[in-house]
Amino acid sequence: MKRLSILLLFLTLSTTASARDSFKVCWSIYAGWMPWAYGVEQGIIQKWADKYDIDIEVVQFNDYIESVNQYTVGDFDACSITNMDTLTIPAAGGVDNTVLIINDYSNGNDGLVLKDKTSLAEIKGQRVNLVELSVSHYFLARALETVGLSERDIQVVNTSDADMVAVYGTPEVTAVATWNPPLGEILSMPGSHQVFDSSMIPGEILDMLVVKTEVLEEYPELGKALTGAWFELVALMHAGDDRAKEAKTFMAQAAGTDLDGYEAQLATTAMFLTPEDALEFTNSPALLDTMQKVAEFSFDHGLLGEGAPDAGYIGIETPSGVYGNHDNIKLRFSPDWLQMAVDGQL
Repeated sequence: MKRLSILLLFLTLSTTASARDSFKVCWSIYAGWMPWAYGVEQGIIQKWADKYDIDIEVVQFNDYIESVNQYTVGDFDACSITNMDTLTIPAAGGVDNTVLIINDYSNGNDGLVLKDKTSLAEIKGQRVNLVELSVSHYFLARALETVGLSERDIQVVNTSDADMVAVYGTPEVTAVATWNPPLGEILSMPGSHQVFDSSMIPGEILDMLVVKTEVLEEYPELGKALTGAWFELVALMHAGDDRAKEAKTFMAQAAGTDLDGYEAQLATTAMFLTPEDALEFTNSPALLDTMQKVAEFSFDHGLLGEGAPDAGYIGIETPSGVYGNHDNIKLRFSPDWLQMAVDGQL
């Protein structure tokens, strides 16, 4: 009996020791993700964390891929990532991911810029600087398709998003594919011409908040707090009042631009302003079609892992169905927390 009591006590202490109340979220500078900066500054994230008796540390990165890598290796519980990069980095690395919120889709926020040339067809034979094997690579491939070209007709040069503006300013760089804010800075330089943008492939480049599935399942309060905070922030910045102007001015400064510049970036970002809008998009069959395109591109470029036999190697679960391997689902688009927000249950 004494041994049983000791064992029960040990198990109780072990369970208590393993329980968590502190979580880490990463994000990087991008028009659609700037509300996280204001949420930290104004204590809105803290307010929602306090509601569920947890602590949420939100960390900004200047290098997008570095944030994704740190999430993948386990340094963060959640991260702001695009749809393709979630599939090809953490999911391909064996991490099971749940999309808590689709924040927006790029509707012109990603652009392909040529120096001293005005036609997309003139990209043939050029070196194109971009974050290789990221969503910008997918964007470039989709652009090339529209003029009957392929990646064989250009040369990709891997460049960090943090270095893109400086690199474009050098004489030898003549073409870049990137996103805002660096896109806006590049377009302001002499001789810059945008020849393709993401509004031409609407709904394909998705900006999301992704959480490790095991964390979300064990600590659903994290999902509730982050969802509640996000939609409070989005509602606040689009209210059209003085507080909204103050919020967007802060976000603009944090993004390295002014209010007019940030408003221009927001104009090319199709943000989901309410949980109802985000839920409708998440539930749409079009999401499954988009993810199939992304998976096929990723497989063609060897981004699903060396052992991937086909584009469906990694299962992708959406409310309208599953693409790929049902036994290897690593990317899940969940409507659950959005539905709670719609139902007023956060």
